[in-house]
Amino acid sequence: METILVTGGAGFVGSNFILDWIEHIGTRVVSLDKLTYAGNLRNLTALRSDSRHNFVLGDIGDRAVVRKVLELYQPAAVVHFAAESHVDRSILGPEEFIRTNVEGTFRLLDEVRAWWVTLKPEQRESFRFLNVSTDEVYGSLGEGDTPFTENSQYAPNSPYAASKASADHIARAYCHTYGLPTIITNCSNNYGPYQFPEKLIPLVIGNALAGRAIPVYGDGQNVRDWIFVRDHCAALRTILRRGVPGTSYNIGGESERTNLQVIAAICNVLDEEVPAASPRRDLIEFVKDRLGHDRRYAIDCTRLRAELAWEPAESFETGLRKTVLWYLENSEWAKEARGGNYQHWISVNYEQRDTICRA
Repeated sequence: METILVTGGAGFVGSNFILDWIEHIGTRVVSLDKLTYAGNLRNLTALRSDSRHNFVLGDIGDRAVVRKVLELYQPAAVVHFAAESHVDRSILGPEEFIRTNVEGTFRLLDEVRAWWVTLKPEQRESFRFLNVSTDEVYGSLGEGDTPFTENSQYAPNSPYAASKASADHIARAYCHTYGLPTIITNCSNNYGPYQFPEKLIPLVIGNALAGRAIPVYGDGQNVRDWIFVRDHCAALRTILRRGVPGTSYNIGGESERTNLQVIAAICNVLDEEVPAASPRRDLIEFVKDRLGHDRRYAIDCTRLRAELAWEPAESFETGLRKTVLWYLENSEWAKEARGGNYQHWISVNYEQRDTICRA
């Protein structure tokens, strides 16, 4: 495979994917990112002098920029990560999610299609557009429900999930109507290096190390399936190589945990690595729940395992320990990420919530 274009390449999963791609595949990557609050070029510092990586500052919704990048670099594939991705932010301000995730994806797809039809037949045949999405498009599961499959009905419950569901439908339509070879992936909760600290695991790590309260929504029994980000990247590489256009693939770690179990596991690792005067679990504080909080997500990876022979390399325990150790070893990165916009967000989202009780 030759050059690939990665949108949202300075974000959490996008930057991990680029680093993983350079390590395992080694061909050129062009990353397109408008560097919102969650985009961080420091994630790609290791590639600063690497000729195999080119960074382009730009918005997927800017047709002229997208057109120029496609014409200049002639990618063999587009891997589309660029998105607003935090559910809480979508509840407080859904408009940006519609603008980026729906309108931006449409404009990106439309420009890719217009460029793709100009290619030679063999180039059109081998080209892939990979739309990276979320398990949240499927809605919420009950305690005894079977995990989501690729045939599960879409039932998004948050503005974020609805915007990603819309992007999935547009990508699917461009394959069915125009023949653009799109593939959709729906992944469970990622964790690992370079994750912006508004998300659960880095937020808990930061607060626990600083001795601040660890906020837990509701009763803490909401369940998520967790996957180490590099396992997600390996799955995407496999799907790009052997996935079937017009198909969707579910990706997950098959590691269901309640939020309280995740937080307790983080506290245990921190207490082992950086002992404190008292157990860090004592910092847990239950706060008013998120509006419309989905109770449970779980992913069935049968198709990915059976058809493409993918398996995750990390268990939740091994992946979480690697993640905690990375944050301990990269305190300067974490400190910078927790500046400015992040501090304002914490004030808006957490400090104004009613505390229910302490653990």
